[in-house]
Amino acid sequence: MLYTTLGKTNLKVSRIGFGAWGIGGGAKNLKWEGMWKADDSTSKATLSKAYKNGINFYDTALEYGNGHSERLIKEVLNKNGIVIATKVPPKDMHWPAIDDDINNVFPKDYIIQKAKESYKNLGRTIDILQLHVWSDRWFDNDGWRDAFQVLRKEGIARFFGVSINDHNPDSAMKLVKSGEIDTIQVIYNIFDQSPRDKLFPLAKKKNVGIIARVPLDEGSLSGTFTYNTTFNDFRKDYFAKDRLKITVDKVNKIKDKLVNQKRATAQIALKFCLLDGGADVAIVGMRNPNRVEENVKSVDIEFTDEEIKFLESQRWIRNFYPEDV
Repeated sequence: MLYTTLGKTNLKVSRIGFGAWGIGGGAKNLKWEGMWKADDSTSKATLSKAYKNGINFYDTALEYGNGHSERLIKEVLNKNGIVIATKVPPKDMHWPAIDDDINNVFPKDYIIQKAKESYKNLGRTIDILQLHVWSDRWFDNDGWRDAFQVLRKEGIARFFGVSINDHNPDSAMKLVKSGEIDTIQVIYNIFDQSPRDKLFPLAKKKNVGIIARVPLDEGSLSGTFTYNTTFNDFRKDYFAKDRLKITVDKVNKIKDKLVNQKRATAQIALKFCLLDGGADVAIVGMRNPNRVEENVKSVDIEFTDEEIKFLESQRWIRNFYPEDV
């Protein structure tokens, strides 16, 4: 495993992180409740194997199984050197952010209350507390600043970040430019490279840590989908109608060009996120121990300049997520 310093936090984190949504069994208050059929014994084995293979960065959220994901992490990873990032859900339970008034989404007392719930679930100080959505329209309201100050003073959380709206990296530019945040989490993968346009250069200038989520495009960049793949979760809408065929064709183009005995499609996708100018850490969902070693080995992959240019040419910005969450 390779490690890096996550922005101005000075936290040493593994470049591959563990995305802990799946082990929570879904999100209690969303349309996706219970969509992941997670088995706790398998989840624990996966967490343990990730730790043994050098992964020390774990990204979770209070909303993942109503804290179940956080409690599993506490049970398995009560060890030194673990870096845990969790998230405060929006009070209006809407992803992405739509309300102009932050008092309806993240009022000060609500942020503090939910952070303390996560603190209890994790049984330790939260390394990075993130707001689970963000809008720069909220920037001038001091409630979130005051909440962060209280939580830092009380030892509930050390550093603070935001999870940026899906496929909308420019929605946090004002916040990042201010330098008042420690980390950002944003969708970034071979298809959606838009954060590299403005967000990443600014974040690096301000020494804000960059966490890439959805590095495998909801699984398509694992290279395992076919025209006949079916889904029993939100992806039945995400890849609805002709979307699955279009996506599989685009992934097959990458596979034909770059996959060989030494590198699988998922490894190529993860390593792309970590190239110069990209993210500090890529978080990937792992619900089975068998996936851990392959994901970890992705950091060792090397690309030629020609291959990097090819991957950059695969940029394909689109938003398949539903708008009615």
